[in-house]
Amino acid sequence: MASDNPAIALGEWHPAGSSRSVPSSFAETGERLVVHDETGAELSSGKSSAVEISPRVGAVPRRIIFPDGSLFETSDNDAIDRFLARRGRGREGIIHRMERFHPRLIAFVAAAILLGALIYRFALPALVEVAVAVTPPVVPRIMSASTLEALDRTVLDDSELDEARRDKILEGFRAIAALSGGGEEDYTLNFRKGGAIGPNAFALPDGTLILTDELVELAENDTEMIVGVLAHEIGHVELKHSLRQIYRAAGVAALIMLIAGDIGSGAEDVLVQGGGLLSLSYSRSAEAAADRHSVELMMKAGRDPAAIARFFQLLETKLEDHSETSMFSTHPGTPERREAILDLIAELRTQPR
Repeated sequence: MASDNPAIALGEWHPAGSSRSVPSSFAETGERLVVHDETGAELSSGKSSAVEISPRVGAVPRRIIFPDGSLFETSDNDAIDRFLARRGRGREGIIHRMERFHPRLIAFVAAAILLGALIYRFALPALVEVAVAVTPPVVPRIMSASTLEALDRTVLDDSELDEARRDKILEGFRAIAALSGGGEEDYTLNFRKGGAIGPNAFALPDGTLILTDELVELAENDTEMIVGVLAHEIGHVELKHSLRQIYRAAGVAALIMLIAGDIGSGAEDVLVQGGGLLSLSYSRSAEAAADRHSVELMMKAGRDPAAIARFFQLLETKLEDHSETSMFSTHPGTPERREAILDLIAELRTQPR
């Protein structure tokens, strides 16, 4: 039998526990709320106090749940709002008000940025230290193998140094590696042609060191200078700077993905792998600590502790690097580092042995 009560809203009715959908209308009959199909037959009903009407959230369809578990769904939010207003229940939910009042999104964005900054400044360093402390030896080996493979595939090439030059450098390297905390067996020196990297030396977390032909050529016959640079890189490994930087890069990538959401697998690869390569650069304090390690290790081996300072002098004279800061402002500049190394050598030589 058709209802004489005008429909409040049109929508779809879903029986309890079923995906079946029935075109229907929602109406009010006295103290009862009713759903009728297109023929006017009653599908479900209930006292208004027992019927649950979902709050408005933007343009999301409203859900009206009856005591028998059936559901009426409608996109006519305005009609439902008018019905609730007549019954004194027309107050908007806080979520809908915030969604509709778009300037408040500014506050949410600002809050998200602030939260991200706090995580980066305080939580991330703490998590990095915890990760470093609990990392088993196999993890740095896997990280290093992956990074070296990526470098060999993209920028590095086979070394072209003659065997005599390699042997002389290896002899000095083994001498200082043997006096390091881990011993000679913890370190491996690899020779590569640097390509776009140019004259450089760097260390991976597991003790794998890479020395480029270009740096050897830049040093000419000063093998002691090269050994001093390698002692510096050993310092990065012993002080776990590489491992910290990789974890930090991974943490930053995770933070970006957490805030930005699904950014795609390609972007994720760029963030993670790119972060691993960027982890080869260090902070001001890490570079200063590695410089100090080079000086101390060279003195311990009875070699020239000023070798690393000569390297920075060479950068100034041959590569015209006179900057007070490097390309990253957190890194000490070349003249500043050279002066700090010479001051350290003078300080250590005056200390009683």
